[in-house]
Amino acid sequence: MTRILITNDDGVDAPGIRVLAEAVAGAGHEVVVAAPREEASGMSAALTAVTVSGRVVMEKRNFNTIPGYAVSASPAYIAVLAGLGVFGPPPDVVLSGINLGANAGNAVLHSGTVGAALTAVNNGVRHAMAVSLDVLNPTVATVSSGGAAITVPDAAALHWRTAAEMAADLLGWLVEAPPRTVLNLNVPDREKSAVAGLRQASLATFGQVQMAVAESGEDFVRTSVERSGEELVEGTDIAWLADGYATVTPLQPPVAIPEVRIPAQRGSVPRSSGV
Repeated sequence: MTRILITNDDGVDAPGIRVLAEAVAGAGHEVVVAAPREEASGMSAALTAVTVSGRVVMEKRNFNTIPGYAVSASPAYIAVLAGLGVFGPPPDVVLSGINLGANAGNAVLHSGTVGAALTAVNNGVRHAMAVSLDVLNPTVATVSSGGAAITVPDAAALHWRTAAEMAADLLGWLVEAPPRTVLNLNVPDREKSAVAGLRQASLATFGQVQMAVAESGEDFVRTSVERSGEELVEGTDIAWLADGYATVTPLQPPVAIPEVRIPAQRGSVPRSSGV
């Protein structure tokens, strides 16, 4: 039986993590949930925690029959704790999600959902997967995610189970994959039968949204989040999502780039003795 730790960056009380835990447990896996006590979106792989007298604060939560923990820490920190056996035996797989909103393109760099998955394998967990639900609902195929307006839909109306079932379907492949394999799964917000299919995708060079300056003054700045106006590129995750497909992209933690050669640096120049 595969032991799976499920975390997220939307917080332990978010609906997506509960649906994911129930789907994975229903598929016969041993599941434990450990997630931030509060929302921790955009944390990337930050290792932060709230401590009292040097102790990370946490409390037990139950997800029906699934054990869980609300932890005053970032998703990546929780992934490290899981690998250290804090929530029981170290997991074979860390699942992170289901995130409210796609984590696509190079913007995955900033995602707490993806950051937890990458941190897990970087700290000894064999495999990991980030799972996100694309809630922007594309309507036009010429700009990212169809040029949809940036709104937060009613969480109760979203198709969390579609993403959960597609993640559970991928687990059989993932546990047999080479060690340190990380998958980034994005699923359209629709019934599973209405998803066009699953496609392996490259990362778009942009994210679905981008930061902009809404207002600034002498002693302040106010930012806003706007949809990206970049053109879709065939084969990328954002392009496939715009066409109604779920996407999966293999990722890896940061590594050196051996083919980039830096000019040899000279040694220190001897100082003159002045004699």
